[in-house]
Amino acid sequence: MTRATTTSTGAAGPPPEDALRRAEQAAAGAAQAAGVTVRTVHDLAGIRAVTDFLAETWGTPPGAPPLPADVLISAVHAGGAVHAAYDGQRLVGAAVLVFQPPAERAVYSLVAAAGTSDRGVGLAVKRGQRVWALERGAERMQWTFDPLLGRNARFNLVKLGGLGTEYVVDFYGPLDDGFNGGDESDRLTVTWDLGAPRRDVDDGTAGREAAEVVDVAPDGGPLALRSGGRLWCRVPEDVLALRAKDLPAALRWRHAVREVFTAAFADGYEASALSRDGWYLLTRSARAGGTPTTGLEG
Repeated sequence: MTRATTTSTGAAGPPPEDALRRAEQAAAGAAQAAGVTVRTVHDLAGIRAVTDFLAETWGTPPGAPPLPADVLISAVHAGGAVHAAYDGQRLVGAAVLVFQPPAERAVYSLVAAAGTSDRGVGLAVKRGQRVWALERGAERMQWTFDPLLGRNARFNLVKLGGLGTEYVVDFYGPLDDGFNGGDESDRLTVTWDLGAPRRDVDDGTAGREAAEVVDVAPDGGPLALRSGGRLWCRVPEDVLALRAKDLPAALRWRHAVREVFTAAFADGYEASALSRDGWYLLTRSARAGGTPTTGLEG
């Protein structure tokens, strides 16, 4: 797993003007649609508010936020950024990023959260991050998310147009916060090409019905399908509800999906989309000789 490291924001070179212009227009449109203002936060009071917001979002105990204020202050001082979305004076979304190797050509988003569902706040925050990163010469952004969370997968792979480029087993170890509920913390790394033009995302539904079943899910239905060079993997409809009701069942899903993904990634696949009914599409990556699928929704 590529680890996040901070560096100063030196001369990485300006982004192509058309890429930055597209990013600025997309960010402005997303913020307007969500009814928010997105800006970077530097003052201690503002950063403490972000820390409290993240703690509330993740359901961590008082005094134990996922990212303490001193860490965020240090990240900003080292050249990173804390972005926050405001509905008037109310904080409704936040994200944190730092630079990662190779120096100043990539950024790593440590965390992103939105407090208002189905409103577009998360999209506004991510697009604000993209503009900030492009202005400083970054070419891509990476972050991780729980691959069993279908809603997050659709946002990252379909809405933003990122790609799942790495599967990491139990990244943080078991997490006992209110969000993860003691589940193991497998994570899918997203790579977002910040300057690429918009791509049309194929969610993989076409051809899936005729695909061969190659593995069975914990609920007895199909887990993995294959047809030619395309592979599909199903995830549970609502893993958060499943964790709360039956953690052992959620862990069985975790291990089943892990087995499919680790084998596929070892064979040169990457996750390119998730359908609305919960099926990942995995395709051969450009690095493995497949058709390049990098790009983003601009």
